[in-house]
Amino acid sequence: MNPAHPHTHQHVRHDNDDSDGLAELLDLDAEVLAEHTASLLAWLPLDTGPRQVVDLGCGTGAGTFALLDRFPDAYVTAVDASAAHLRRLRAKACARGLEERVRTVQADLDDTAWPDLGTPDLVWASASLHHLAHPGRALAAVRELLAPGGLFAVVELAGFPRFLPEDAPGDRPGLEERCHAATDRLQAEHTPHRGADWGPMLTAAGFTVEGRRTVAVDIEGTRSEAVGRYALAGLRRIRGAAATALGAEDLTALDRLLDTTGPHSILRRDDLAVRTERMVWAARRT
Repeated sequence: MNPAHPHTHQHVRHDNDDSDGLAELLDLDAEVLAEHTASLLAWLPLDTGPRQVVDLGCGTGAGTFALLDRFPDAYVTAVDASAAHLRRLRAKACARGLEERVRTVQADLDDTAWPDLGTPDLVWASASLHHLAHPGRALAAVRELLAPGGLFAVVELAGFPRFLPEDAPGDRPGLEERCHAATDRLQAEHTPHRGADWGPMLTAAGFTVEGRRTVAVDIEGTRSEAVGRYALAGLRRIRGAAATALGAEDLTALDRLLDTTGPHSILRRDDLAVRTERMVWAARRT
C-alpha cells in the first residue's frame, strides 16, 4: 500500500509484517466508516442477495464483514497480497463465528494469472484498484470471473480523510493540507490511477455501468472516540511519507500532534472530524 495514501480497508500491495501500523489503521477505518460502508452496500442495484462474493484487496476485512452482515446467505472469498492481513481477517472471522462463511486467498491482483476465485455473483473492490499497475487487465479478469449478470462494485475515496480544522494547529495553520500536498507530489508516479473515473475503464472492459454515487463523509469526532485514534494512526503514516518534504517548522508542529504524552496531542483535541468523499460505481457484466 502507498504509505502516503493509507486510506483504506482493502489493498493489494504491502509487506507481510505490520511494523508501520497499517493493520491498525485499516481496522480503525472500518470502525469509523462502518455506517457509510453499509449505506453503499444497501445502494447497490441487486434484485436478490448474492450467494458468492469476492472481496478484492480485502485488507483486514472491513468490506468482508460488511458484506457478510448485509448478505446473511453469502459466502465471501477475501483476496489480498498480505498474508499478515489475511491472518488477522481469519482470526476476526473465527472470533465472530463466521469462519465457515469466509475463505481467504493470498494473491497479487497485478499478476497475469489469478488463483481460482469461483464464479461470484458480486465482486467488491474498495480502495484497492488505484494501487494496480495494470487496472485494465484486472478489470478484464473480474469480468471473466463474474457469473453472467453479476455485479462489480468499485469504491474509492477522493483522498485520505482530513481530520483537523483548516486553521489548525494554532501555530501552523493549514499543516494538514501541506502534509497531503507533500505526499501527493512524492507518490503521484506510484499511484497514477488514484482519483480516476472508473466509469470509462469499466465500459472499456466490457461492463455496463448501472450507477454511480458520491457520498460525502463528515463524521464529528465527538460521535466516536475511534476518530482520534484514526487521526493519530493516519497522520503517523503521513509523517513517514512526508518527512523529507516538510519544512522544519511543519515537521515540529506535526510531531507535537503525534506526541500522545504532550499537551498538544491530537488525542486531546475536541475539534476533530473525518472529512472526505467516497465514490462507488456499480457495473454489470454484459
